[in-house]
Amino acid sequence: MSLDYMISITMPMLEGAKMTILLFFIAIIASIPLGFLLTLLAKSRFKLIARLTQGYIYVMRGTPLLLQLLLIAFGLPMLPVVGEYLVLDRFVAACLGFILNYAAYFAEIFRGGLLAIDKGQYEAAQVLGLNKWQTTTRIILPQMFRIALPAVANESVTLVKDTALLYAVAVPELLHFAQTAVNRDFTIVPFFLAGVIYLLMTMVLTVFFKWLEQRLKFE
Repeated sequence: MSLDYMISITMPMLEGAKMTILLFFIAIIASIPLGFLLTLLAKSRFKLIARLTQGYIYVMRGTPLLLQLLLIAFGLPMLPVVGEYLVLDRFVAACLGFILNYAAYFAEIFRGGLLAIDKGQYEAAQVLGLNKWQTTTRIILPQMFRIALPAVANESVTLVKDTALLYAVAVPELLHFAQTAVNRDFTIVPFFLAGVIYLLMTMVLTVFFKWLEQRLKFE
């Protein structure tokens, strides 16, 4: 394979990687706070709200992300009466699907983080005279985040790889351009290049989270 050929197939894939990275940042920025909100709602004193939230988390975690993307992108517009108002841009539909799905996973991660905190922490906060807000923001949340960080890091790496599902809803991302090159040139080299690009993205993410874990250990 000539260098010119390698460059000619790599450049479109890098353009597709921009879409992959954009989806990742949109999904991670929106799904983490939404996931924490779901954690709080699932622990609500109002049983109806708690049950509905728990049901949502169960459904989103128990069904394939691909199915959810197809439903949002192609299924919602087919609904009677309201379908015409639910036609979304494919990328917007994909972002919505990823956010709703990953928020459910992050909700479970944060729930596990909260359960891991010793109840004595709450009692100690009361002894110190801290109110509920101060206890939550100064003691509980920082500990919960430290506990949940490894799982959040793992889920974030999975999110990078799951962005390949954009291909299924006709959004041109990294894998789309790799598949196009394979079909056109009858070679599997583009697949290897795509794999390298995915590995580089996940490596950067892994290094970032390891750095963050080290920083939090000394705070």
